[in-house]
Amino acid sequence: MNETPVLADGPAAAVARPARGGLRKGVAAAAERAGVAGALALLVIVFSVSAPYFLTVDNLLDVARQISVTAILGAGLTLVIMTAGIDLSVGSAVGVTAFVAVRLSVGGAPAAAAVAAALAAGLLVGAVNGVLVARLRLAAFIVTLAALTYLRGLTYVGTDGKTLFSTTLGYAWLGHGTVLGVPVPVVVMVAVFAAGWYLLNRTVFGRWVHAVGGNAEAARLAGIPVRRVLAGVYVLSGLCAGIGGVIASARLQSAVPDLGTGYELSAIAAVVLGGTSLLGGKGSLVGTLAGAAIIGVLVNGLTLLDVSTFYQQIIQGVVIVLAVVLDRLRTRGATEVNP
Repeated sequence: MNETPVLADGPAAAVARPARGGLRKGVAAAAERAGVAGALALLVIVFSVSAPYFLTVDNLLDVARQISVTAILGAGLTLVIMTAGIDLSVGSAVGVTAFVAVRLSVGGAPAAAAVAAALAAGLLVGAVNGVLVARLRLAAFIVTLAALTYLRGLTYVGTDGKTLFSTTLGYAWLGHGTVLGVPVPVVVMVAVFAAGWYLLNRTVFGRWVHAVGGNAEAARLAGIPVRRVLAGVYVLSGLCAGIGGVIASARLQSAVPDLGTGYELSAIAAVVLGGTSLLGGKGSLVGTLAGAAIIGVLVNGLTLLDVSTFYQQIIQGVVIVLAVVLDRLRTRGATEVNP
């Protein structure tokens, strides 16, 4: 005699289902982090074997120095993307803040004042984007795309299309100095990520960012100041762009009209490679740092292997596409785990 199976129901089953779902999501998150770390480790192994000078202390420090600006931009972008937004203006913001710092320094301003002005300019850029997105409810893509354009125009107007160079730049040590043998840009990068990690994981604002990205309407009904959170993440992104502009100009000891062009693409790729969802609600600053490292190691290794920069651009473009594909697969997997 065949018996119809009895489906478990009731309080015990209700508790068991979320527990199993939580376990699955925890395993998936751990596997994702391991995947990013594994990809980075694989690249390091491949280039260590194929490029004799790759696995040296000097070269690895140079990789860290090279990714510092992109990674710092990625730190700010992680918060923005976690709220389901986007900031395409960070590359141009690097250019305009670098111009502000160099112009003031060349004009005789103290190094501290030049750096502070550049950071203030970054905050202003972020505040304008944040107000337009959060208060006027304009599309973040359009707002920041417009900012990308007009900020680049401001840089060209300010420099008259020429490189503004100084051999006595007051804050040049931020690009060339070291602290206990570690390049200052790397120290700054680590400090930015440490502060960002604390903000995102140990403060009320960080919990609000997660909530707004997960469901903005539910967050609003729960009493979270959604507009303030949205404006805040763009301000922080602008601040990170200001830091990036200071470091980039300190390294070059100049303000180049097209400085920062394309940085936004590399930063977004690092964020998505690191596991932050373009749909919002999920992100990791540690993952973003690993994503930036993957891109930096890839570029450095290809350069050591004497691969043409033209082919490098193709490969980086493919990496960006793969990052978006991975985000799509992660999103689909999360939907299957938690329908």
